[in-house]
Amino acid sequence: MADNRRRDSRRNQDERDELDERVVDIRRVAKVIKGGRRFAFRTVVVVGDNRGNVGIGIGKARAVPDSIRKAAERARRNIEKVALSGTTIPYTVTGRHGGARVLLKPAAPGTGVIAGGGVRAVLEVVGVRNILTKSQGSANLLNVTMATLDALKQLRGAEQLAQMRGKQVHEVAPVWERRSARGADHE
Repeated sequence: MADNRRRDSRRNQDERDELDERVVDIRRVAKVIKGGRRFAFRTVVVVGDNRGNVGIGIGKARAVPDSIRKAAERARRNIEKVALSGTTIPYTVTGRHGGARVLLKPAAPGTGVIAGGGVRAVLEVVGVRNILTKSQGSANLLNVTMATLDALKQLRGAEQLAQMRGKQVHEVAPVWERRSARGADHE
């Protein structure tokens, strides 16, 4: 029994070490009570494995370290799989959450992550290395982060897209992937 517990805690520790964790936002929030205001901290944490899995967690506590720990635990519980195309995304997509809108556009290799704040944090932990983005509407970091996750959830893999459209997989791949495949065929 004790052996199983030790093995489980070791496995959880290994999973925790594999995941990349980023604190996106720390805000002081106030709750008005009879004697005045009670302050707490709201923290937004993004967790990912750099291989297409990402989770976002929100933690609230009276102390910053506690709120970060809570947010990280929630982010680990909410990890979701995202469809990527190599080091970018398969096609252009827009995500919305609250007043924030985030446009994600695939980019050729060597472009890098052209994004700011919450968008960059989410894309880096998910494993995207080449992408163009534009954040529109609200600049609230929580809403921007959630809008980015919404956009990533809308993505479908190349195989699924090809099947939906009744085409070959190489026909729905990004342009630079088609060029490199064509170049390999001519040699």
